Amino acid sequence: MSLFKQLLIAICLFLLVAFAGSFVVSLETSRGQYANQLRAHAQDAATALGLSLAPHIDDPAMAELMVSSIFDSGYYSSIRVVGLDDRLIVERQGGPDGGNAPDWFARLVGLRAEGADAIVSRGWQQAARVEVISHPLFAIDRLWQSALGWLGWLLLCGSVSAVLGALLLRRQLRPLDYLVEQSRAIARREFLSLPELPRTPELRRVVEAMNQMVEKLKALFREEALRSERLHAEAYRDSLTGLGNRRHFDLQLQSRLTGEERASSGFMLLLRIDDLVGLNQRLGGQRADRLLVAVAEQLRLACAEHDLLARTRGGEFAILAAGLERDAAERLAERLDQAMSSLYHTGACDRLPVAHIGLTPFSAGEVPGDLYRALDEALAQASSQSGPRWACGEPGTVAPPADERDGWYRRLDHALREGLFQLHFQPVVGAGESGRVLHYKVLARLPDGQDRLLPAGQFLPWLERFGWSTRLDLTMLEQVLRHLEEHDGQLALSLTGATLRDPLALERLAELLQHHSRLGERLILEADEEQLPEPGALEALVRRLHELGFALGVQHFGGRFSLIGNLARLGLAYLKVDGSYIRDIDREEDKRLFIEAMYRATHSIDLPLIAERVESDGEWQVVQAMGFAGGQGRRLGEPAPWAWGL
Repeated sequence: MSLFKQLLIAICLFLLVAFAGSFVVSLETSRGQYANQLRAHAQDAATALGLSLAPHIDDPAMAELMVSSIFDSGYYSSIRVVGLDDRLIVERQGGPDGGNAPDWFARLVGLRAEGADAIVSRGWQQAARVEVISHPLFAIDRLWQSALGWLGWLLLCGSVSAVLGALLLRRQLRPLDYLVEQSRAIARREFLSLPELPRTPELRRVVEAMNQMVEKLKALFREEALRSERLHAEAYRDSLTGLGNRRHFDLQLQSRLTGEERASSGFMLLLRIDDLVGLNQRLGGQRADRLLVAVAEQLRLACAEHDLLARTRGGEFAILAAGLERDAAERLAERLDQAMSSLYHTGACDRLPVAHIGLTPFSAGEVPGDLYRALDEALAQASSQSGPRWACGEPGTVAPPADERDGWYRRLDHALREGLFQLHFQPVVGAGESGRVLHYKVLARLPDGQDRLLPAGQFLPWLERFGWSTRLDLTMLEQVLRHLEEHDGQLALSLTGATLRDPLALERLAELLQHHSRLGERLILEADEEQLPEPGALEALVRRLHELGFALGVQHFGGRFSLIGNLARLGLAYLKVDGSYIRDIDREEDKRLFIEAMYRATHSIDLPLIAERVESDGEWQVVQAMGFAGGQGRRLGEPAPWAWGL
């Protein structure tokens, strides 16, 4: 039983005992008073009758008339007139009609009849004796009415006191409810502090202690997050420009070319500052560094937010623009060329051309070495031509023909309308000794009409170009919900950034989830780290999913490590560390240092880490030793239809 109920019952019992005791005392007092009144009533009647009978004591008829008159006028049990020789002269017996009080109350009160007598005189001589006994009925009726009044007052005061006591207790115990919410929030990896301290000293001390503990946890998490971010910056950021370094760029490029869900197509650009060595000699190292910083700033201004920027070495900057088509890529190269020329006019550089630009298309399945060779050829062409200071090269893989766009448009539109995508499932295995499956990651496959299934990396870039990512998300969600209705197991389904940023798509998503809220414990939605909405919208999304009974996880985590500082209050299901940080982790010590710092930060808020793209025994052993909750990758299980999962 809760403390609130116990205190409320205690208040009610106290009121009951207090009022019951008061009622008993009042009843006993009233009972004594009414007994005295009954005796006085009998004595008054006896005295008055004795005086009235004195002249008529020898007239039996008159005496009987006078006795009857007195008897009928009040509450009497009996009136007797007895002579000196105990001869009965007149007698009336009986009682009034039944009163309002029930018999059980009369028996409970136990009020007895009271009697009195008086002498009838004839001159100086006694002639007779009058005996009067009063009936207690009127007193019992008065006591009954008094008891009903006390009972009504007790009920009224008890009800008012119970209501006021409940309101007061609820107000006083509200900090305890908030403490419960704080504890539950910590279990959800959220940190809440009570802004207003209660006035009750005992509760105030408890709330202050709880707030101190929460603030301490937040501080510990913040310290670990800052440490992890610092290690990430040291390993994957260029200290001069703040852009990614060559290592970070190559990891992300590899993920774009080979990843299951992150595979994409677009254009890769390489900008090379002309004669950086000579510029150092002419202007000095500080002027050269300022030029590099200025080039990085121009790249940030010219490129889209989702483009990947990096300084790959000395005077080379790389850009990975996913989803960009040739016309847009050439316009980007032209803008960058103009931006570089502006650096000459502002005095940042002492000669033209400031830089040359090479660009080349990329798509899933390309080899990074082929892309870099194509870019080198494009840069050589750009430096040798007299026209634009940029050129486009082609990688080793033959680019798709122009009319393929129409074919993909018709194929994907038909697949979305008819729901032709097939579900494949890849197990996410726990890192413990049992090796149990934590959940299955849902992956999409598209039949090509020739008894083959196309992986997501081949059609996702086209869906992004056509703006149909939201259609795919809703189609996949409907199929996954139908699958869960028919099969056991826990699944994880990723959502694209287009869906997370579209209010109408989120409403449609919420409607589907609300109709299947009973499946909340068996379905986890995932969002790509690079496509997360801004913090306020992300927090609202997580809260909405929690209300519907579903959870949200973040996949491909690691590129925007500054986000980890906002994770404490979100209550995420888990973080899936991007496979680029897991690859060769058993051989690269600096990766282990970075991941260990990430693990400490997330472990302080009890946020599980899951490794993506675990490809070798060595990687899996390191992941297990570092305390990861689980892993996903070809080492642990290939994607396959559900029959394989069973």
